[in-house]
Amino acid sequence: MGSTSRKGKSKKGKKVRVAFRRNRAKPPRHKDWTRLAKDAEGHELDAPDGEQLVAKGDLSRRRTIVVHEGGDLPPNLKRGTVVAMRGLYANVDDGERMLPCTISRVLRTRLIDERNPVTVGDSVGFRLETRNGHTAQDGVIEFVAPRHGELCRRSGRRNQTIVANVDQAIIVASAAQPAPKPHLIDRYIVAALAGGVTPVICMNKIDLDSEGVAAAILARYEPLGYKTLAASASSGSGVDAVGATLKDKSSVIVGQSGVGKSSLLNAVQPGLKLQVGDINEQLDKGRHTTTTATLLKLDFGGYVVDTPGIRSFDMSAVPRNEYEAFFVEFADHVPHCKFPDCTHTHENECAVKQAVDLGAIHNERYESYVRMFEDPSVKS
Repeated sequence: MGSTSRKGKSKKGKKVRVAFRRNRAKPPRHKDWTRLAKDAEGHELDAPDGEQLVAKGDLSRRRTIVVHEGGDLPPNLKRGTVVAMRGLYANVDDGERMLPCTISRVLRTRLIDERNPVTVGDSVGFRLETRNGHTAQDGVIEFVAPRHGELCRRSGRRNQTIVANVDQAIIVASAAQPAPKPHLIDRYIVAALAGGVTPVICMNKIDLDSEGVAAAILARYEPLGYKTLAASASSGSGVDAVGATLKDKSSVIVGQSGVGKSSLLNAVQPGLKLQVGDINEQLDKGRHTTTTATLLKLDFGGYVVDTPGIRSFDMSAVPRNEYEAFFVEFADHVPHCKFPDCTHTHENECAVKQAVDLGAIHNERYESYVRMFEDPSVKS
């Protein structure tokens, strides 16, 4: 690192005080009195002269570190892209090779709202490990560049970024086996828009849509300005349109288990040879085949992240008072609500509810909003 000025700034970064998680702090007192008593072997055990009963406060969980503003890579680090995550280990592509990397302790223990400090799609800075004077074939991630285009959900008490730095989210549902879940589609749309990602709705297994249910769902979104795709990985119908949508873009493909996300990608680019699963016919639910999000390079240009299927999507990462902004059909009606803080769920003289009654807003889209607003964590 460069020399440091009086104000604490280096030529390549600036010094800041940051908080760390509690488990980084040293325990305030011993909790092994039973073992100490047994070790005394009948002798009198003297109490300690002094003991710290509480931690030193917030200062015991804060450190001064050097941070780098913007996307500038710190000196002595190599740049790479995270293509897969397995626990606290990441596969990083530096443009020449794939390297397994751990995450530095500083990144792992900083007190942040994220479940994981590094995710698939991140642009990172890493240093190569050195052992016995030789450069090893693995590294340690020490820097994460600012993100754009994130898809996030709530996981436990913290937010989980499923993927970062993508342009669009291909939200895949299936016409049948399993049946489509419009409410889950709406949750993905809100999460995508909240993270600055363009949603695209894709209905797979369209050849099974004998009653036109899937086509009607797609027709619900087309007037709202969302791009829609109808495809069949098995018959090849619509696969070219899916490929054209992915071309030269950074995309993430999401949806519940069993809708055929991996099958669709295999049809778009057969060389990927992604593992595919089957359907539990009794439950009409897919079996988990993809177990971790993986960044894949497309031969015709662009990247796509294949993600594990999920059956529910916790929306708590997005504030509830922002949901109305992500239901684009509400926009023209919200200014006409009687109350400025109208939630559009129970209030009288709500212009959004009136638009639903008049058919200007699709009833199921409105019900989806209400379900999301009343319980963001409810299963889809």
